[in-house]
Amino acid sequence: MRKINLLRNQLRRALKNEVGLKFANRLLKKFPQAKIYLVGGIVRDWLLKRESKDYDFVVSGVPTKKLEAFLSTQGQVNLVGRRFGVFKFTPKKSTLTLDIALPRTEHAWGTGGYKDVETQSDWRLPIEEDLKRRDFTINAMALEMSEKKLIDPFDGQMDLKKKIIKTVGKPEERFKEDYSRMLRALRFAAQLNFSIEKNTWSALVKMMKKISNGTIPAEVIAKEFIKSLVSNPAKALDLWEASGAFKYLMPELLKMRNCPQPKEFHAEGDVWTHTRIALQNLTTSAYKKFLKILPKHIIKEPILSPELILGVLFHDIGKPYTIKTPAKDGVDRIRTNEHDTVGAKLFKKIGERLRFNSVPNYQCDLDKISWMIIHHLLTVHGEPEKFTNRTIEKYFFNPKNPGGNLLKLIYVDQMASFVKGKPSLGSLPQLIKRIKQLPKNLRQKDMLPPPLLNGNEIMKILKIPAGPPIGVFIEKMREAQLSGQIKNKNEAKKYLYANI
Repeated sequence: MRKINLLRNQLRRALKNEVGLKFANRLLKKFPQAKIYLVGGIVRDWLLKRESKDYDFVVSGVPTKKLEAFLSTQGQVNLVGRRFGVFKFTPKKSTLTLDIALPRTEHAWGTGGYKDVETQSDWRLPIEEDLKRRDFTINAMALEMSEKKLIDPFDGQMDLKKKIIKTVGKPEERFKEDYSRMLRALRFAAQLNFSIEKNTWSALVKMMKKISNGTIPAEVIAKEFIKSLVSNPAKALDLWEASGAFKYLMPELLKMRNCPQPKEFHAEGDVWTHTRIALQNLTTSAYKKFLKILPKHIIKEPILSPELILGVLFHDIGKPYTIKTPAKDGVDRIRTNEHDTVGAKLFKKIGERLRFNSVPNYQCDLDKISWMIIHHLLTVHGEPEKFTNRTIEKYFFNPKNPGGNLLKLIYVDQMASFVKGKPSLGSLPQLIKRIKQLPKNLRQKDMLPPPLLNGNEIMKILKIPAGPPIGVFIEKMREAQLSGQIKNKNEAKKYLYANI
């Protein structure tokens, strides 16, 4: 009863606050025989006390044409396919776009292909028939709006309590209808921090090889993968590896398993273990404290952006491909020279293959992630105290480069590298100090002043044509400006003449 009251309160709040939902009461007045149901994810989320405005409706008892005619008086409406019986509806004075469907049945063609099903709508069908076609029990609940009654024919509420992901009916049949449901199960398990029910998991592992036969679009794979990672990075890694999804979709990642590292720098274990710890570090209280010391001007990215998490996951993928050992190669210790550049190329190849940049609302610039991977050893290969001001500017004051995410990647990488039994930040604090100090030295608040002279001005002053020397002059002048040697155009001109 407590859960039903929770749903009723959420529904009352939604009807009161969302102008776009007023159509429901008007529909019931015009068609007293109608039944309106909120279905799917919003019912699940409300029962879990999670915020959700993912309003999906099913309306029974009203023929398609009459429903369409009524909705047209309430706002803008578009029927998406006669057979599907789904309306895209934008109510008047509202920015909401709602899915309003008639009850539907589905018949899968048996290929497992994404949307390889025949869907038939029927306004006379009971809601239970519509719920029967859904993927998991926790998504197969409906809230009847007039009586505020929960319809739960497959015990989804109980599975929410047990914190399990379980298919509606036999898992083999549900997955055979659409193989992408296997990846969807992994995503929900990560998002909700649930486990996958025993029979569902067994079928999923057994059938996962079907995912690699090209029946599922790369865009769908990318959506489920990235949403899994953003929800719970380390758990997503575990689920995708244990299920076999990596084996069939990203086998390159599995080479990190059992790939050794020099114990003096990585006492934590192999590359896989190191990467998992780095992903875990993204969700610790220590990481949140670290964020507070970062320069404000470059911390514009979300705490857990897809670009950052993918950068962490793939930052050492090049190690298995570049490893040299004393026993096999005669080197002084285990070495993975150039794993940063090799890893960046590997990531780009995988990202393009699986269309990581195709997921709506999840910004994922493959070039920026590759840039982070290439430069994740910045504090290992260099000493921040010796970096030129121009180097600091290029990395951390250039809006085209994800400097903030690079600092976060370096942090979780360092904190996952156990030297003499414990992690160390190395020279990262010194680097952050240099970044913060640069604008202060120039009496700027956060950003740096623009260059004093551009290339055209330099050519005019020196009376020389375009060419490589112009670029050299620009770099030298910028370093001099950032170092405080020159402060205005006159001083810049004098500097030019003195350094011809």
